[in-house]
Amino acid sequence: MDRFAETEGKRAHDPLYSPRRAARATATGFPVGEHGEVLAGPVIVGAGPAGLAVAACLTMWGIPYVLLERHGGIASLWRHRTYRRLRLHLPKRYCELPLMPFPPSYPAYPTREQFLAYLEDYIATFGIRPFFCQAVVSAEHDGDFWCVRAVDGGSGGVTRVYRSKWLVVATGENAEPVVPDIDGINAFRGLVMHSSDYCSGEGYRGKKVLVVGCGNSGMEVSLDLSNHNVHTSMVVRDSVHVLPREIMGFSTFGLSMWLLMCLSVQTVDQVLLLLTQLVLGDTSRLGIPRPSIGPMEQKKVSGKTPVLDVGTIAKIKSGDIKVFPAIQSFQQHGVQFIDGKTESFDVVILATGYKSNVPYWLKEKDFFSEKNGFPRNSNEWKGKNGLYAAGFSRRGLFGVSMDATNIADDIVRCWNDFGYERHKRK
Repeated sequence: MDRFAETEGKRAHDPLYSPRRAARATATGFPVGEHGEVLAGPVIVGAGPAGLAVAACLTMWGIPYVLLERHGGIASLWRHRTYRRLRLHLPKRYCELPLMPFPPSYPAYPTREQFLAYLEDYIATFGIRPFFCQAVVSAEHDGDFWCVRAVDGGSGGVTRVYRSKWLVVATGENAEPVVPDIDGINAFRGLVMHSSDYCSGEGYRGKKVLVVGCGNSGMEVSLDLSNHNVHTSMVVRDSVHVLPREIMGFSTFGLSMWLLMCLSVQTVDQVLLLLTQLVLGDTSRLGIPRPSIGPMEQKKVSGKTPVLDVGTIAKIKSGDIKVFPAIQSFQQHGVQFIDGKTESFDVVILATGYKSNVPYWLKEKDFFSEKNGFPRNSNEWKGKNGLYAAGFSRRGLFGVSMDATNIADDIVRCWNDFGYERHKRK
């Protein structure tokens, strides 16, 4: 039975429920509210891990929702914009979504394919049915409800309107690629691409490739290229903390969380940097300077995540990957760096990260920053008037689970305050 058409448990005085609208939802295949009527439950925008996690938590409380996704399937970033060698950077126990662990047969660091399979099992387990090809173009609060407009890509561009007391923004930190405007980039005659379009180094054997950026993506793309016998170089523009993924067989992330339970952030940073020095050596000698503050303090202050090394540093030490400073300008066949050196390249891969697209469609200025599309305070998940942010805490999948649980619990409290009756799924 369609969850939007369920009548059990609805009170006769419920102002947000109409059997006639519910019947139409079943007949059309679209949820109640497609023509602007008020939905009983929240609207969730984004069917990535964050949106799916919120939907699962709401399902367990018997609360209906509408989950809108602009692409044709779940987790589009993981499915279409990640490289083949990708594995989770943290152990699986820190990456599980609420209410469902990874299969015991999965390795400590699941592959991209295993994570996608886990998500497919997740939506099947909780009966999550997103509405795909629904591109949200605007969402604003009219004083009583959130009015969400979405263009239906599967119905010739029909605009559908959803109204709800709650809006969960789950489009995530990585909605759109960031492409920097570097001097002369349009004059470069080689191939320029963003890392979101990179799959494997297989097609670049024998070529000279420059990777711009030394975050987790830049480091892993460089490693993958080098493993495919590509002449690989990497641009390190800023200082960055690079930590080993594991220290003495223990997850660096897990070790950090354990130490933070009994030590100050500054002390934990001292321990991590000492151990990192023993494992990786002095990365500044490799052209990768460290920030003046420690990795945990930097994460706390700016939200910038340390890079977890999975083999790139060893390739740099061996000379298989060259490191260059920031780019001064592009030339027809190469790049000039700020130190005055010039090098020719066949391909440039911009591992320059992603950005939120929230400012483009959410008409709200208090909770979300118009500058970067994140909540103004990085650890906040709740705004005003029933507005929520899932997956914006800069804590990866670990933060996604915490956000989803908090959001669902808060909506449940509001739901009970309105006097709605819920049925917890067995």
